[in-house]
Amino acid sequence: MARVELIMPKMGESVSEATIITWSKNIGDMVELDETIVEIATDKVDSEVPSTHEGKLVEMLYEADDLVQVGDAFAILETEGGDETPVTTETATPAATKVVEETVTKAVETTTTTITNTADRFYSPLVRSMASEEGIEMTELETIPGTGKDGRVTKSDMVSYLKTRGTSPAATPTKTETKAAPAPKAEAPKHTPVNIPNTGDTEIVEMDRMRKLISAHMTMSKQTSAHITSFVEADMTNIVNWRNSVKVDFKNREGQNITFTPIIIEAIAKAVKDFPMINVSVDGTNIHIHKNINIGMAAALPDGNLIVPVIKECQNKNLVGITKSVNDLATRARGGQLKPDDIQGGTITMTNVGTFGNLMGTPIINQPQVAIMACGVIKKKPVVLELAEGDVIAIRHMMFLSLSYDHRVVDGALGGQFVRRVADYLEQFDTTQTV
Repeated sequence: MARVELIMPKMGESVSEATIITWSKNIGDMVELDETIVEIATDKVDSEVPSTHEGKLVEMLYEADDLVQVGDAFAILETEGGDETPVTTETATPAATKVVEETVTKAVETTTTTITNTADRFYSPLVRSMASEEGIEMTELETIPGTGKDGRVTKSDMVSYLKTRGTSPAATPTKTETKAAPAPKAEAPKHTPVNIPNTGDTEIVEMDRMRKLISAHMTMSKQTSAHITSFVEADMTNIVNWRNSVKVDFKNREGQNITFTPIIIEAIAKAVKDFPMINVSVDGTNIHIHKNINIGMAAALPDGNLIVPVIKECQNKNLVGITKSVNDLATRARGGQLKPDDIQGGTITMTNVGTFGNLMGTPIINQPQVAIMACGVIKKKPVVLELAEGDVIAIRHMMFLSLSYDHRVVDGALGGQFVRRVADYLEQFDTTQTV
């Protein structure tokens, strides 16, 4: 018999870790080749990990809600035959895993406080390491609200807490009275959950995992970026009439609909070429200027949650190509079939609040991007047109565009010019083109 490690596979660009949601197999179960053995979560996408070997599951190296790094072993199978490289017990047992964790703890012990599990609450190795590096003692760690299983503190909980913890430096090696840092603790009441009395006439439901992630990400974005929003109104009449004239033929030829979303995305891509400093990300005091225009498309899911698949390299796609990408991603998003790569690498985001009949919106920036555009409902209204013969009032299809941008790196002039340029491209749409 041979023992084989199952390795956490690479799941997409920039994805370096995954959280185990649930095990599909139990210790002692037989696992077929390519059979799902564990379900994992990366950011907003859930995925199934298939087994790369056939055999009996003999060890689970992680529990549900634990974080696993890409390339690390997460389970051990016992297989028939001896041609596989055996896995020694010393490198695979939970006891050995604990030794590795203790080694990591000792490595930071020279400058930080050691954090250990208590009988009341479990802390993963990653959380303990983060707490030690930041000088967080056990008494402070126990006050951090946890969104994981059974109230466990997760990586995202730690990140959110550290952003609002205060500006005090990390703890010094000596355990002095000042190490408790009164200033951070003074901030705690601001973030303590409000105790809402249950009078019996309310229903209490817990946020699902995705809603917790969205909550943490949106809160982090508001705390990180200096949000400002600019508005313009675009005349969509020519686009509405053009789409009405081609949508039937396009559906018959391509087998899918052409909507306003890809037309707007094409205009955004053109405007980004004119104003490349909108297509950037912020890393501390560094600005990353992206060459590819990867536009995220916020999509509502059937359960009411939100996900943002990304149309990659829009600068290289024509309207038909963007339309097919939009339809494909939207269909797979609704069916829960998105892959981790599908939501990675966005450089600017677009959200269509008009789908729900909203006139306009002030969206929250999708970090680490610096801009997100909201498109309102296309609505008929009387508009003053300036003609050579004089001004007239006409019925036009109008739409509000709103751009929320990060005022740390995007000034009002750039943000205002960009959203105006998007409206210009929409109003100058070539109605003679065929698709």
